[in-house]
Amino acid sequence: MTVMVRDEADIIGPMIEHHLAQGIDRIIVTDNGSKDGTTEILESFGSAIDLRHDPVHRKQQFSVVTGMARDAYTRYGADWVVNADADEFWFPRAGAAASLAETFAALDPALTTFTVPVIDMTGDPAATGSGLQRLTVRDLRPVERLRRIGLRDHSTPDAVHIGSADVEVAQGNHFVNLKGAGSVPDGLALEVLHFPWRSWSQFATKVENAGRAYEANPDLLPSPNHHGMREYARLKAGTLFAYYVLRHPDAEETARGLESGELVRDDRVSLSAVSPVPDSPLDAAELRAAAEYGPVIAGLDIRAAEAADAARGREAELLGYVDEGKQRIDGLLADVQERDSRIAELAHELDLERNRKVIKAMNWIDRRVRRPL
Repeated sequence: MTVMVRDEADIIGPMIEHHLAQGIDRIIVTDNGSKDGTTEILESFGSAIDLRHDPVHRKQQFSVVTGMARDAYTRYGADWVVNADADEFWFPRAGAAASLAETFAALDPALTTFTVPVIDMTGDPAATGSGLQRLTVRDLRPVERLRRIGLRDHSTPDAVHIGSADVEVAQGNHFVNLKGAGSVPDGLALEVLHFPWRSWSQFATKVENAGRAYEANPDLLPSPNHHGMREYARLKAGTLFAYYVLRHPDAEETARGLESGELVRDDRVSLSAVSPVPDSPLDAAELRAAAEYGPVIAGLDIRAAEAADAARGREAELLGYVDEGKQRIDGLLADVQERDSRIAELAHELDLERNRKVIKAMNWIDRRVRRPL
């Protein structure tokens, strides 16, 4: 397993412990200049992990993770490589008894690579803490519902791949340059339980770190719709806290979701986590205020996004008209060129005919002039 981590002291210890217990043979970790105690936690694992340091904050995840993934094969002879994030807990699919090690041992390497669904975990919001005992609900709400609370979609699946000296890992951990062959059998399927919003303190720090890293690297041009840049804009605008609260279902929504299946209990991490950081509650008044004005802010954002989408649609429509007009003009120009070419051909033929007549006339005159009297 490879992990690139920065300021994840609330969760990195339990995350490493979990995957070692699941039978991962070697965990390569690159600490990206952490300042919150993450480095010291990683150092406490000693030789159980391969700890590296890269303090540069320029969103160089592609090169760092690709380097670790290749080393997993060239240095350690890995049959399979899992590129994970610090907030991910990998499991065999719910209901399966086998560990990760047993599952990977049974997988056919001919698969080469495959994707694993990432399930966001939710529950009650908090000021601090890892949330591993608090966030025990799988968030399966429809995408339309997520978009009303500032989320574009569920998390993107992660890519697993065989050991390779030439692999490239792109877009975080979500894509590799290898080509898959076939599907994973149902009995060997995997899934990831994801804890991206563990506390307000952790979330705000993560958003600020990512936003500043993008600002420090002008060579990277993320889309304005990139989730990290949207969150960073909200942080600077002072609305991020409302979104943090809003994306956690309240008691009434939780009850409805559990009944409908949009929310599903899953306590595997809470039962297995070793020494999670305790939670502390949010200020009650701030929580009430965020719950009250959060939907208003999200509604304004939705209307702004819809207006932007409509503007882009109108722009595309106008560009379509322009393109259609250009095609018509190009067609007319082609017709004119064809006509001009035909006129030139006719003129040339006319000149030839005229020349022939002139020559004939000159020959006749010449014969008449030269005829003896």
